Amino acid sequence: MKQRIRVVGIVHKGDDILLLKRPRGRVEAEMIWELPTAKISFGEQPEEAMARAIDEELGVNVESLVLKDVITFVALSASSRLYNLYIIYEITLSSDAKITLSDRYTQYKFLRYGADSISKLKIDDATLSVLSVELGMGNNRSEAFDRPITTGQTENVYRNVANGVTIYTDGASRGNPGPAGLGYYVIDENGHEIKRGGEFIGFATSRVAEYYALKEGCEQAIELGYKSVRFVSDNLMMINQMNGIYVVKNRDLMPIYNDIQELLKQFEAVAFVHVRREYNKEADEQANLAIDRHFDENETRTSGEEFTN
Repeated sequence: MKQRIRVVGIVHKGDDILLLKRPRGRVEAEMIWELPTAKISFGEQPEEAMARAIDEELGVNVESLVLKDVITFVALSASSRLYNLYIIYEITLSSDAKITLSDRYTQYKFLRYGADSISKLKIDDATLSVLSVELGMGNNRSEAFDRPITTGQTENVYRNVANGVTIYTDGASRGNPGPAGLGYYVIDENGHEIKRGGEFIGFATSRVAEYYALKEGCEQAIELGYKSVRFVSDNLMMINQMNGIYVVKNRDLMPIYNDIQELLKQFEAVAFVHVRREYNKEADEQANLAIDRHFDENETRTSGEEFTN
């Protein structure tokens, strides 16, 4: 699998974000918009690469640069799968900064994500992926996709996944290992809830619970009839393993992982995306409720038996 590592900057001006316009491929090719993005040169730290890119491409200095997130996703590149790791920074420019674009870009705009103006733009797939995770993956996700954003590439499978159903999954273990549960939360392309639920799975580690949650998410998607699904989790290790970056070696995880791989054969396209824990609250809540229900039911059953005797 091909790999690509990039640093990406989200530059704010009030509630608006900076997008840059550049030609894609040949000079006469269609223009496309993207976030400030750069490769990491040999010997550079990611934050150094980001600051250098802002200086070189925009002609301004960074006033503050804060690590916001690291996301991974898999997209199609020709006939192969391309693994993407994007290190995302939130950037503040000085109040008197005057942007002077390099030859790489032809135009820039500060636009509000989700507004009609940005919805009409032709946006780079990787930029769309970053924006959808960072600015549009909560309960108000529909605001980020007021209108379809298209590039004319209807064959782009990842775009179909990004704009389709999303299933959040999470596992919980009290004791690690200890009593464990799984949770899932399903929303449609407009951010409307379709289904949520959880299940007690017995005595397990949090890692095992995470994999059981993903397996349940796959089974829910199949039951609901979805063929293109975006699976979201706050467990970066599991996401990297599902994206083929790391190999699963844990004997406890391997059977569940193999079951998931069999289930994935029933989908036309899938993506595995990492988010911070605060963006996965619903699935986490369902996992913990499942544990609570198990002990509440056992306590009620025991109390009932004592009363009967």
